[in-house]
Amino acid sequence: MTPPPDERILQFIYTLRSKGITDPRVLTAMERTNRSAFLRGAFEPRAYDDMPLPIPCGQTISQPSVVAQMTQALQVGPRDKVLEIGTGSGYQAAVLAQLARRVYTVDRFRSLAEAAKERFQALDLSNITVFIGDGSFGLPAQAPFDRILVTAAAEDPPGPLLAQLREGGIMVVPVGQSDAVQTLIKVTRTATGLDYDDLGPVRFVPLVEGLGEE
Repeated sequence: MTPPPDERILQFIYTLRSKGITDPRVLTAMERTNRSAFLRGAFEPRAYDDMPLPIPCGQTISQPSVVAQMTQALQVGPRDKVLEIGTGSGYQAAVLAQLARRVYTVDRFRSLAEAAKERFQALDLSNITVFIGDGSFGLPAQAPFDRILVTAAAEDPPGPLLAQLREGGIMVVPVGQSDAVQTLIKVTRTATGLDYDDLGPVRFVPLVEGLGEE
């Protein structure tokens, strides 16, 4: 994949570090994943600005520092099987693919899922599998997962997804009403139950049940 100019990369990594991203594996994955490959038209030149940008179907590509924060909190290991809910442009899955053994990603919009699949093929990211479906139910046939990342806000961590999390596994999910400030939550499944950690305020599109029409 073609990197942006070196100066933009340096500024990009500096911005991530200034926002608390310290894991060297995450920083390397962010550096290697060219965000402009996941945008089109007038928004491509703004790919390395630390801000969310619109993509089709009324969705957004998250700002890089939030992608990095969520990825760092997920603590992905090289042998982990990861489930992502909300493929969107495919940017977050591409970052995860640098760190995990295999990434399964689900989107309710067929057009987004198919476009992301084409990007992954063009970038030779062969360890990502794309599904079209209602992500709120996860992928029971592929469970359990070592890590689960949800890129849309639910009122509570979805029960079906928690049920697909392996013991010792971690799920990162934004929680809260769609019209209010949401909180990023890290859920860890232990031998005795679930541990919850508050990672701070975020803002995501809501997690919607059912398939999209686009």
